[in-house]
Amino acid sequence: MNHEIRNVISGNSRNSERNLIKTALFFIREGKRASIKTEKSEYFNKENEIKKLILFSDINKLWYNDKLDESRYIAEGAEQKVYLDYDGRNVIKINDTIFYESWKDYFISLLIHNYLFPATSYELIGFYKNEQKLCSVVRQPFVESTEPTDLIKVRDFLKANGFERKKNNDYYNNELGIILEDLHDENVLTNQGVLFVIDSVIYLKKDLN
Repeated sequence: MNHEIRNVISGNSRNSERNLIKTALFFIREGKRASIKTEKSEYFNKENEIKKLILFSDINKLWYNDKLDESRYIAEGAEQKVYLDYDGRNVIKINDTIFYESWKDYFISLLIHNYLFPATSYELIGFYKNEQKLCSVVRQPFVESTEPTDLIKVRDFLKANGFERKKNNDYYNNELGIILEDLHDENVLTNQGVLFVIDSVIYLKKDLN
């Protein structure tokens, strides 16, 4: 599985189709490689990534600003706002990537989430400018909570899949080098006894990133 995770974040996995998350990640990585190749003194940081993604959005017409319907607003957290999609089967999330040091790390977290939790996979559909911030726009299946989530069941589920609890609602898989954080009862919903991870903060060990 460790090999498969490496393939997922490199875009080589046979089990995942080419999509906008991978395309955006590739665009950022190429910009970083070009910066190193030309021996620029400027470090390729998050600000540089934002410049690349703005260019990427301009070229591919990925701006979502005029499509956001405030009447369909549902909720928000520290990092994102959530809207009900027009089809009623999905939600739209506007995320400013505040939990991640880089956009590369954020895109990798989406790919790993989709690999680990395919029932609630993210689809990157564009970008949004909000108060001078660049945000991603992702679509995700809507999950209705039919009962409170039992965090002991979350712990047991993750343990069965190789994740040990570090503290509170944070988990770590030593074999895969994956850290899952913030898996509390608002980010893991229960529908008819089945657990659905709808929001995850995922990090990789540095040597895998």
